[in-house]
Amino acid sequence: MRTLRLGILLVVAILTFGIGGALAATDRYILPGDTVFPEGIAAGTQPGEFFVGSTTSGAVYRGTTDTPTATVFLPGGADGRTDVRGLKVDKGGRIFLAGGSTGQVFVYDGATKGLLAKFATGLTPSFVNDVTIAPNGDAYFTDSNSPAIYRIAADVTAPNAFSRWSDLAGSPIVYGQGFNLNGIAASADGKYLVVVQSNTGKLFRVTIATKAISEIDLGGQSVMAGDGLLIDGQTLWVMRNAAATLVTLQLSNDFGTAKVVTTTTDPDFDFPTTFARVGEKILVVNSQLNKRTANQPPTLPFVIVGLPIPSTTSSPVPSTAPSAAPSVAPTATATVAPRPTATLTPTPAAPPSPPATGSGGNLPGLPNTGAGAEQTGGSFIAAIVAAIAMLTLGTIGLVRRRNRRA
Repeated sequence: MRTLRLGILLVVAILTFGIGGALAATDRYILPGDTVFPEGIAAGTQPGEFFVGSTTSGAVYRGTTDTPTATVFLPGGADGRTDVRGLKVDKGGRIFLAGGSTGQVFVYDGATKGLLAKFATGLTPSFVNDVTIAPNGDAYFTDSNSPAIYRIAADVTAPNAFSRWSDLAGSPIVYGQGFNLNGIAASADGKYLVVVQSNTGKLFRVTIATKAISEIDLGGQSVMAGDGLLIDGQTLWVMRNAAATLVTLQLSNDFGTAKVVTTTTDPDFDFPTTFARVGEKILVVNSQLNKRTANQPPTLPFVIVGLPIPSTTSSPVPSTAPSAAPSVAPTATATVAPRPTATLTPTPAAPPSPPATGSGGNLPGLPNTGAGAEQTGGSFIAAIVAAIAMLTLGTIGLVRRRNRRA
């Protein structure tokens, strides 16, 4: 009888903790509504807080990582806000919104929900796509249709707070058909902006002090369909929406060159446009904008997907030099096992060498899908087999004892 009870307890423990740790479903946060089609996301000032914008109504949703469903924070349509793309929250809790096809930008007080400032680009066509906030509090916006970068000064109510900060005509960023500049991110030291041109797959460094622009040498690589960006030290993450792939690159000290380190895909991605770092997770926006463009019904509900934070550790990358930058071998295909395991495939350095296996081939903090994962799976199966064996032996013993009593 004791063996039987022990076996039952062991199976329950394995199913509760083993499966929960090894096979738990991805964290999902629901955005209520049938036509949300979200695009941008920003971390808030409170622990676990995040904000998401709707491209169809201009509504802004607020959620927390301990609550499964977000709620409407700013109703759509107010203040002429009918489209929200990129958004960011500064240290003071102000919410900066890129107005997409409206050609407008908005700034709200996160505490009172009051409109602090609203500006129009004055350009036609104009598609204000993304925003980043520099350490000094200035906010910079990209325009996918007109060659310009806009700035709102930290004092958003000051005269001339909004400006067409950089006219890109004649710069290395050459606009063409389709979406041009998209994601934008500022370096922690306030020296640089990094922007991605979606329709060319190129990254550019913008020196804030001089407005000088140069293409970042990717060693022959491309981030075509690049969308949201995030910089952490010398690590740059780029979300490629159409490819449903998060690319991790390491930047040189002067941001002049970058090397693809890993690519991450996930079966739960659904035309992911961008992401935000919130607590111990990155929250990925499943926009489904491809279905909107094709007039196809979306998969409901609209969700934000939570994943572990990718690593920020990699080997140094040489700074820009007059000589040709070191070449980078082609990125290996990134294939993800069914949820929850996100496979991260390292890019071999030149000369090419076989990709590492086991934990060395995966970013710290993400589930291992190499040999280590196989060992974990083997141990889990072995434990189940052992538990079943104990249950079987316990049952046989119980039957024998009952037969003897009979």
